[in-house]
Amino acid sequence: MKLLEFWRGLWKNEEDEDIEPPLDADEDPFDEPVVMEIRDVIDLHSIPPKQVKAVIVEYLIEARAHGFRRVRIIHGKGIGVQREMVRKILDRTPFVTGYHDAPPEAGGLGATIATLDARD
Repeated sequence: MKLLEFWRGLWKNEEDEDIEPPLDADEDPFDEPVVMEIRDVIDLHSIPPKQVKAVIVEYLIEARAHGFRRVRIIHGKGIGVQREMVRKILDRTPFVTGYHDAPPEAGGLGATIATLDARD
């Protein structure tokens, strides 16, 4: 049994058929983009993998516009796929002057600290 089918089965209630299961992955519950508060740290754990690239690019632009000179991007340790994707984006972003692993108390290999140049 697939995990998704099992999970949906948990939502079924024999007494109350009015309850709808959660949305499928291709269904968007929002009419407009979700606005997030810009801080000097972003955690990518809650971002769907297909949206990570766009979110990082937009985040870096907004973080710089808000005057942040350093930001921490939490991508998780895992096998390093998301870490490499984050770093490729940082390499291609002209206003990122450098990046490095976060110190252990700030995520270590599971986070990257990026330095942004000052806004023009």
